[in-house]
Formats: sequence, structure tokens, C-alpha cells
Amino acid sequence: MQNTGQLSRRQILAAAGFIGLATVTGCGGGDDGGDGKDLSKKQDGAMKNYRAGQRFKAARPLSFSVLHNNNPVYPMKDGWLFWKELTKRTGVTLKPVDVPLADYEKKRSVLIGAGDAPFLIPKTYHPSEVAFVSSGAILPVSDYVKLMPNFRDKVRKWKLEPELDSIRQSDGRYYLLPGLHEKPKSGYSLSFRTDVLDRHGLSLPTTWDEVYGVLKALKEEYPGTYPWTDRWSTNTPFPCGALFSYLGQAYGVKAGWSYDNIAFDAEARRFVFNGATDGYRHMIEYLRKVVAEKLLDPESFTQQDEQAVQKLLAEKSFVISANPQELVQNYRYNLEKQVKGATIEMVPVPLGPAGPVVLGGTRLENGVMVSSKALESDHFVAMMQFLDWLWYSDEGQKFCKWGVEGVTYTRSGGRFEPKPGISLMGSDPDAPKDLQKDYGFFNGVFTYGGSWDLVSSSFSPDEKKFQDAMARREELPVDPAHPLQSFEQEQATLWDTPLKDHVVQNTLRFVLGKRPLSQWDDYLAELKSKNMQQLVDLHNKAYERYRKENG
Repeated sequence: MQNTGQLSRRQILAAAGFIGLATVTGCGGGDDGGDGKDLSKKQDGAMKNYRAGQRFKAARPLSFSVLHNNNPVYPMKDGWLFWKELTKRTGVTLKPVDVPLADYEKKRSVLIGAGDAPFLIPKTYHPSEVAFVSSGAILPVSDYVKLMPNFRDKVRKWKLEPELDSIRQSDGRYYLLPGLHEKPKSGYSLSFRTDVLDRHGLSLPTTWDEVYGVLKALKEEYPGTYPWTDRWSTNTPFPCGALFSYLGQAYGVKAGWSYDNIAFDAEARRFVFNGATDGYRHMIEYLRKVVAEKLLDPESFTQQDEQAVQKLLAEKSFVISANPQELVQNYRYNLEKQVKGATIEMVPVPLGPAGPVVLGGTRLENGVMVSSKALESDHFVAMMQFLDWLWYSDEGQKFCKWGVEGVTYTRSGGRFEPKPGISLMGSDPDAPKDLQKDYGFFNGVFTYGGSWDLVSSSFSPDEKKFQDAMARREELPVDPAHPLQSFEQEQATLWDTPLKDHVVQNTLRFVLGKRPLSQWDDYLAELKSKNMQQLVDLHNKAYERYRKENG
């Protein structure tokens, strides 16, 4: 941080007793500390001298309420080994408030608004927590990470301070404890029928120019088909959300599922409107070309996932977006049954003008909010220690993911395997037991983040190959912190939605040829009429303010 010769806002707060806003590294991060409140009367059940790498064990039996996102793939059971073993190890009994996955966000808002939320509120994606800040219903958890040595240790070791700064609010605090990843983890890319490519002397592409070449060659061989059909277009505001996400990455822009109206221009050192950038236009131009030449099925942007997969299985297409699980459990499994000799592979995200990069900010995952009511409890310190152990310690993360060694998994040569007779996400379709359904491990409420060794421990050979290739790429810097004040946030919300809707609608119109790209300037003028510049100015004002106040 630069020495301006003046006290920053954070220094003033520290002098007033808010020592939690002072940090050791950078301009923020995991060493925030505490808010100066006296926690001496909230130590009941806590461990003395609790430290990183040490198992948390409550000094006496405790119980904490937790909001539980009930996934229909593995519906919650009271008899899960997860609950029993957790109590055995830590002395803590979790009391889940069960909410169906489809209603999770709505129910969470209702519970928080009514003051009935459990102490622990996991499975929260930034910036969902922002809606609860002004009411004081959730804690500024950055004030209390001094109680969380494992969290602070990982932030420090993995240099995650910039990512944490990106989720701070206008008061300099963050209100969500996110999942922490050692390395970025990519999820989606293109997959190709490799037996078809081999038949015609084609190689797996490594760039988007090569993708175009492969598609052209396949079109010549199979003129009555669309070589590429795609999916993930329904139940999402951005059709073909996966495709736009990883194609946008090649052009250095956030698109699809990753789309955000506001993006940081590192060269200009200012925020710009994402859907109006040259990179965004170039991405659209690429897709317009492959659609116009009938290389990409235009139904990709409207069809159900099942329709896209059926076209692949019926050999009406040879290229489709994939993630490692779908590749193995759906495409390959069904192709092997229906098409003799069929093989399919997923490639690392093809390279584009941005080079071998992945977008920044992907090392933070959904996380945990803490109800403000928890601070009133005599067990508050113990609860924060427990939270730290379960979600952020190496032992806790391994337990949440794999369970009990010798009971639910075995380990040999550093590799984890479900114990014989136990399946994990289809790894053994004939197994009588399932790690998630029957034991409660690998539950998305508790399992996220961690070291690369742990995250990769469940990878199939295909995913390991894919992730290792992606992990070698450079992670672009995360957008700098620019928290909006509450009244600014309200105004930004009013502008954000209509602007995003206009971007999505016209992105598809341009790609499908329903609007010529010669009208790009008209599109930009329409965005301006919807307060694009005012939104950008608002974020740049917040950026300059935060930078001035925090060095």
C-alpha cells in the first residue's frame, strides 16, 4: 500500500477500536482479525489455543443450527454417517433446517428476513449476501476470522487476499466466508467424437481457429448435418451458458454463466461495460460465422439438454459442450452402447486472442454466512472454531468429501477410492451403496474448496488430464474491490437488470443473424439509453473511493 501521509479510513476505524479492519498483507485479506468486541463471555465450549492443523473438539457437547440445501440427487437422511461421525469427532451436533434445493434462495431470504435463520447459512454465492448487509441480519465475518486459523492460513499460503478484497462491502468488511481453492478449477469445454476425427485424418483442436477448421472439414464429409450441436440453454438467463463462458474466456471477457455487466480494463485502470467491449464483439463475430456456415446447430440456443444429447447419440452431430462428469457418465457411456467403436474426448478450452489464460476470481466458491444472532450465544467462539475446522481445515475438508477411511474410502499411493461396494457419482453403477445418498459425504453444503491434491482426488482420468492442462494456464487478476454503498447498490440494481437483458437478447440476435453486426453501433446507443454510462460511472466512483480510503 502507498503511504499517502494521511490516515486511511481503515486506520481511523482501527484507532477507534475496530482493529479487525487492519491487515497484515496487501490492502485486505484473511488476517482481518476482530471488531474489538469483548468475546470473553462467549467462550463456552471453545478450545483453548486452537490452531491450524488441530482437530476442533468442543470442551463440552454443543449443537448448532445449519441451513441445509436438500439436493434431490441425494436427499437428506437423519441416519447419515456424516452426522454421527461429525459429532463423534468434534462434540458438535448439527441441527439441519432442511430446505429443498429448488426453494433454497427464496426460503433463505424469508428466514433471514423474519429473524428465524439458523446460525450457519452455507451454500451462498456472492453477491447474494449483499441483500442482507444493510439490515444487520448477517455478521461481518471478516471481523471474526481471528478465530479461524485454518481459514487465515489458506488465505495467506494461497495468496487469496485480492479475491477476498473483491467481495468486501463499502465498510471494508466482507459478510461471506467463501470456499477457498488453491488453484482455479475449470468445468466446461468442447468434446469431440475422436473416432470420427481419426477416420478423416483430423486432430483434436487446440485453438478456436482450429475448431473452425475441424468443423468445416466435418461439414464437407457430412453435408446434411450440423457438426456441432450444443446444450445448457434452458432454465438459465443466458442460453448456451457453458459455451459462452469458456468461449468468452478465450477472448478475455465474461460471458454466458460468467456474464457480468461490469468488467475491469487493466490497461485503462477503470471499469467498463462488458457487453460493449471489443472482446465481446469479437466473440459474437466468431459464433455468428459458425452459425452462418451451418457448422453450429441454431437449435442449440433453445433446445433441451436431452435433445442435444440425442443428436450426438444418433450421429447427427459430433461436437458438444461437456463437463468431465457428463463426458464419462452420459456421452461416453451411452455412445459405447449405441455406436460401435465410438470414442469421445473433451479438450482443454481452445485458445483464442487472450492466450493461455483463465478468468480471475475462480478460486473463491460459494460459502457460509453467519446469522447475527449467533453473536449473542455463549458458544460463539466455539462455533467459529468449529466452522473453521469443518469447512477450512485439511482434515475437515477430507472428512466432508470422503468420509471415514476404511469405512467409506480407501487410500493407496495417495489416491482416494470409494470402498468396494460404494459408488460416487456413478463410478460403480452396480454398487449397492452410494457415498452421497447412503452416507451423506460429498454433500455440496459442506464439500467445496481445498488443496489441489484434495480437489483432484475425485477426478476421473479424463478430468485429471483436463484439469492438469487448465491448471497450467495463467489466472487473470481478479477485478479490484469497488464496493457500492447501500444507496448506490439500490440504484445499480435498477439499471443492471434491463441492461443485462438487452445484452443477452441482442447477443443471440447477432449470433443467429436476426440482427446484422452492422448495427453494432445502434446496439451501443441502445445500451447508453438504458443508463450504461451511469452504471459504469457509479462503479468507477466506488473504485476510486475505495482505492483512496484503503491505499
